[in-house]
Amino acid sequence: MHEKWLDTLLACPLFKGIEQEELNSMLMCLKPKVEKYKKNEFIKIAGDKYKGLGIMLSGSAAITKENSIGDRVIITIVSFGDMFGEMVAFSGQSQWPATVIAQEACQVMFLSSDIILGECSKLCKSHRLLIMNMLKIISNKALLLSKKLDYLSIKSIRGRISSLLIDHYDKIGAPSFMMSFNRNELADFLNVSRPALSREMCKLRDEGILDFYKSSVVIKNIEALKSMAQ
Repeated sequence: MHEKWLDTLLACPLFKGIEQEELNSMLMCLKPKVEKYKKNEFIKIAGDKYKGLGIMLSGSAAITKENSIGDRVIITIVSFGDMFGEMVAFSGQSQWPATVIAQEACQVMFLSSDIILGECSKLCKSHRLLIMNMLKIISNKALLLSKKLDYLSIKSIRGRISSLLIDHYDKIGAPSFMMSFNRNELADFLNVSRPALSREMCKLRDEGILDFYKSSVVIKNIEALKSMAQ
């Protein structure tokens, strides 16, 4: 039933190290559900009853929350093979803490956290590895959220932009890369207004520090960018 998604699931960190044949067998135990969503459709709304974590099979979605004055803040973007909702899976919380919105037509597989931790009815040998992968994912996600707090702790817009671009540069290992956000999403992620973000990006371009086109960025002066990331 889920054979067509095996390649996608094997790319998901949750199933790292698990062979395709074993994964196919595990899916019989996990009993996942696959749902389709249209662009801008709500996949989950904060406060909805939580039933299990999601895996993006196709398309992408934004994980968002509203701050104290009602402005939307993007926590992260999830796409092909990414998971969401795993931080809640074993917390005992019964509601989705954030809203998930489809950025484009997408398909999502949902897995019950109780089944993930429960005893495998088929005694799958990879079930223990699945649990270990889950623990690693949750730990890495906690580190990512901590990094976002680092961005938001920087007072200046220029500092936030510089810090985020440097992290992309370090991750990619090259001065040219594609951002995972569009301009509106980047503004939400850094908790700044879209006009203020655009002004600062244009200033950085005019100063010869970087160049950009839509989501494409080229860093021309990494040392200058580092001096402003504080």
